[in-house]
Amino acid sequence: MRMKIRTREALQGLAFISPWLIGFLVFTLVPLVRTFWLSLNEVRVTASGIRTFFVDFKNYKDAFLTDVTFSGMLIDYALQMAVYIPVIISFSMAVALLLNLKIKGQGLFRTIFFLPVIISSGPVLAELTDKGAMTFEGLTNLGFLVNLQATLPPSIARLLAFAVGSFIVILWFSGVQILIYLASLQKIDRSMYEAARIDGASGWQILWKLTIPSLIPITFINIVYTIVTVSTFSTSAVIQKIQTDMYRPEKGLGYASALSWIYFLVMLAIIGMFVLINVIYRKKGGERS
Repeated sequence: MRMKIRTREALQGLAFISPWLIGFLVFTLVPLVRTFWLSLNEVRVTASGIRTFFVDFKNYKDAFLTDVTFSGMLIDYALQMAVYIPVIISFSMAVALLLNLKIKGQGLFRTIFFLPVIISSGPVLAELTDKGAMTFEGLTNLGFLVNLQATLPPSIARLLAFAVGSFIVILWFSGVQILIYLASLQKIDRSMYEAARIDGASGWQILWKLTIPSLIPITFINIVYTIVTVSTFSTSAVIQKIQTDMYRPEKGLGYASALSWIYFLVMLAIIGMFVLINVIYRKKGGERS
């Protein structure tokens, strides 16, 4: 009887997730396999259709040994992630903590911070960037910033210049993370706060020893979401290069597919690094407890 109940529950669970499974298989897994196959071929579009000529890993070798711009774009992408992730996560957490306070107009403020998510399409951001609305005018040319960059190592100076020059763009991607943090904050058991106050804990101690530790698991989710969102946005320089090379006669669809897979693997490597950090943190937390 118990086995039948478990089987029924398993079937019900499969029925609930079947739309996602079908969508993943048809719209994600099949294109992934197809793209990998194309990356191993030279693809030519002819009047009779698409023709492929197997070239093994030549496209991947050309991406690193022949293409003079792609490797630099990947390095810039890694530097962007080093700037984007801490700024977006810190800003999202700070804003969520503020929006969680009982203040007048709370719903209005939440709408304002989430509004960029609704209108943040590629063409909108491209137009705002062209108009100079996504940077602080003249901020990158301030004397103290120029002097500071001159004294820093080149890699650190590039990070600083990138953070200052694209600060508004970085904050533009914070809407969903703010909502996720808000949902997490509202699920924290209020009795823990009452017990901490009874024990004499100050507001600052409650923040650092109760609230922020409670947000650490959800922070990992926000980090992964941030990496995927920023990496797949249409304004990414790597994505724009892939789209351009796809239509170039000397490159073509096969070479663009190879670039896509390299970019995908680099993105997975960055996510994997944070997964490893999360596993190590949880293991240390379990040993302390």
